[in-house]
Amino acid sequence: MGEGLESSTSYNNIKRLSEEELTAIWNEYFVDKTNKKVRDTLIVQYIYLIRYVVGRVKVTLPATISVEDITSYGVEGLIDAIERYSIQKNTRFETYALIRIRGAILDKIRKEDFLPRSLRIKIKAIKEAQEHLKQELGRMPTTNEISQYVDMPAEKVTKIMSEDMSITSIYERKGSSDDSMEIIDTIEDTKKLNPQENMEEKNVKEDLQRALKRLPERERIIMVLYYQENMTLKEIGTTINMSESRVCQLHAQGIMKLKNILSEARSERLKKSIIA
Repeated sequence: MGEGLESSTSYNNIKRLSEEELTAIWNEYFVDKTNKKVRDTLIVQYIYLIRYVVGRVKVTLPATISVEDITSYGVEGLIDAIERYSIQKNTRFETYALIRIRGAILDKIRKEDFLPRSLRIKIKAIKEAQEHLKQELGRMPTTNEISQYVDMPAEKVTKIMSEDMSITSIYERKGSSDDSMEIIDTIEDTKKLNPQENMEEKNVKEDLQRALKRLPERERIIMVLYYQENMTLKEIGTTINMSESRVCQLHAQGIMKLKNILSEARSERLKKSIIA
């Protein structure tokens, strides 16, 4: 983005356009997506979404990853969302953009190594010590045993290893062969459902998805932002330009409608099973 855009994106200095003005800007952009000026106007209007996602993502990341880094990744995600968005997606841009911004940030973090070289060397030494002691003891060594081996306080060993683990993707592959598994596949599921429970859960999810589609658009968006994106009612109000009290009212209405729709679905399924 150019200097003019960067200097104008101070969050508190941005003049928010009305819904009518934003709609006009979007229509102009849909006509000509090569119009950089119009695209930059949209970026400035939705830059607050990056601030929201960065605030949520940052608390789960190591201190070695700076806000500036993940903010720049968020900008890439926002631009990508604007360029890919179309009215055919049948959802508000804000909902679509939040998902793409978060995805862009996490994808970049998984591909980069943000740890300083000195810390990476210490991590390597601890891992080598862990493997050596494992072979020697015939079991996984304790933190105290590792700390004695590398001559480092146990608290420091724990802290260093937590820095490494916090940026490991559960989708990272163990091994390089065709039949290698992702880390997520090696984690035991202690809450695994039996076949009957699996089927019941599948039915509930399908009923819920169908029920959500029957809600009015605004209520459906509020449900997605509240339960999937974990946004507060106040944050949702800011995102969709609506008062917190109105969001609360629509949320309550949506819950009641979902209960009624799901109740109808269960009754219909029971009726079919009896007739069958």
